[in-house]
Amino acid sequence: MRWRYVLYVIGALVACVGMTMIFPLAWGVYYGDGSAYPLALSMGITILMGGLLFLIFRDPEASSSVITHREGMAIVALGWFAAGFAGGLPFYLGGVFESVVDCVFESLSGFSTTGSSVLTNIEAVPRGLLFWRSLTHWLGGMGIIVLSLAILPFLGIGGMQLYKAEVPGPTPDKLKPRIKDTAMTLWKVYLLFSVAETVLLLFGGMDLFDALCHTFGTMATGGFSTRNASVAAFDSAYIDYVITLFMLIAGVNFSLHYLLLKWRPSAMFKDPEFRVFASMIMVFIVVITIAVYVGGNYENVADSVRYTSFQVASILTTTGFATADYELWPGVTQAILLFCMFVGGCAGSTGGGMKVMRITLLCKQSYQELFRLIHPRAVSHVKMGRIVVKDDVISGVWGFFILWIGLFVLAAFVVAATGVDVVTSFAASLACIGNIGPGIGGVGPTDNFAWLPDTAKWVLTFCMVLGRLEIYTVIILFVPEFWRK
Repeated sequence: MRWRYVLYVIGALVACVGMTMIFPLAWGVYYGDGSAYPLALSMGITILMGGLLFLIFRDPEASSSVITHREGMAIVALGWFAAGFAGGLPFYLGGVFESVVDCVFESLSGFSTTGSSVLTNIEAVPRGLLFWRSLTHWLGGMGIIVLSLAILPFLGIGGMQLYKAEVPGPTPDKLKPRIKDTAMTLWKVYLLFSVAETVLLLFGGMDLFDALCHTFGTMATGGFSTRNASVAAFDSAYIDYVITLFMLIAGVNFSLHYLLLKWRPSAMFKDPEFRVFASMIMVFIVVITIAVYVGGNYENVADSVRYTSFQVASILTTTGFATADYELWPGVTQAILLFCMFVGGCAGSTGGGMKVMRITLLCKQSYQELFRLIHPRAVSHVKMGRIVVKDDVISGVWGFFILWIGLFVLAAFVVAATGVDVVTSFAASLACIGNIGPGIGGVGPTDNFAWLPDTAKWVLTFCMVLGRLEIYTVIILFVPEFWRK
């Protein structure tokens, strides 16, 4: 393990985080809301600290060599935590929070695109700091590491190690021969959709500030809003449907969007994961719409479809925006939404959760075991479409599933041990490790995480990073064998 090289790259990442603070700083100056000074100071401190790491540990010879998978894992995991602490500095210096844990919680909730918040009065926060809060979503959406690969080619961080550790999903697609080109391609698609949504929201009556912040939260499937009532504050069917559309877009593998933009729409509809994802969306919307209409939650079908489609898209893609208090809906609808929290978006999307691909593979593998009991001599394979899935991929999926469930339950027990009720403990742990945002109980769509004990917040903050980096990248740092030569 070349620790000099690891710290050198992390220094560059921290410096990049500091540089991006120029955008919220501009909004702070424009509004004159008092956020310019803490943002400028945070920017200077972050760039200075990152720059010192970069210069002190710089090794030109190491930069030209191939990075190992262990170094890649260490850079990704430690880099995310470093970005989280750096991102929390504006909240601390701006007086938004008095405790360090709240600052780090809000920052990593943004970078991990979780959307869980400890803010009790969002609209009272200076707009420059609110913009930074939303921008952390957008930066974390496609990944700080992928971003750095695209804009810092001089670092010489070649190879797929970082890409595999960062991009969501069990088998990331390499769209271009070089990792830098792949990262740039993904970011161009990401940027294109972000611009499109911003324009459409402007047409819906949002000002530029709100349109950008809600676009960041949508495309990153994060869910930070500039209003206390989230998207419901705008009370617009047009805005609801625009955000619903782009939440679904963000929940789909970005490789498929790239192929769609290359005039290959058949690739999307032939993709087995996308077909499962689309089917789940349609079935859940129909079932919940019927349930809330029959249950008398809404007076007409149009409102039932509007609020149901928004909430299903928000929860299944793990965005976390809210236009309704789904805890008031019939029990069956809450059970469906709870299932959506476990599933999440597609592999290769900005969504969290276990991913549709993994759930599909687990179901196929389970069916295959039943088939073998009936036909013990038959030769059968698990397939995704027409492609045979290798045994090591299946093993990796099962390992991920066991770790995901085990860590989720462990976190829930630890949170409960701090004095939080059982329902809220499990809901909060699921919301954070699944990068969902709101849950049920004391952390429902109309509540927040501010009232939780500090110990619980630290545990849930760790869960956010676990979920965003898909367990292995972080947990492997605690395996003794990882540190041996």
